Amino acid sequence: MAVNRRRGEVAAILDGRERRLCLTLGSLAELEASFAAADLNALVERFSSGRFTSQDLTRIIAAGLRGAGEDVSDDDVRAMQCEGGAAGFARIVAELLTQTFGAPMQDGVAE
Repeated sequence: MAVNRRRGEVAAILDGRERRLCLTLGSLAELEASFAAADLNALVERFSSGRFTSQDLTRIIAAGLRGAGEDVSDDDVRAMQCEGGAAGFARIVAELLTQTFGAPMQDGVAE
């Protein structure tokens, strides 16, 4: 599957099928609401911690799938399988967030 990196897309294998994920402005707004973030900066701060619950991973992956056009619910994502289990889901989220927001910051400097 070809992905458009300029649009922030990433590819992932979920339930044995290659899927596209993209955090669009709409899916970012959805994440702001679900994480009760006051604004996009607050959302970025939360994600920058690098600490995610399984619920966080579910919400981010579901928003990314919906942003790429899939009609999935958070419950659908909870039932999906990923190679590597929870670590595999975490890798997908890390790639998606990096593609959306850029390189991770370390002491205010992009790595």
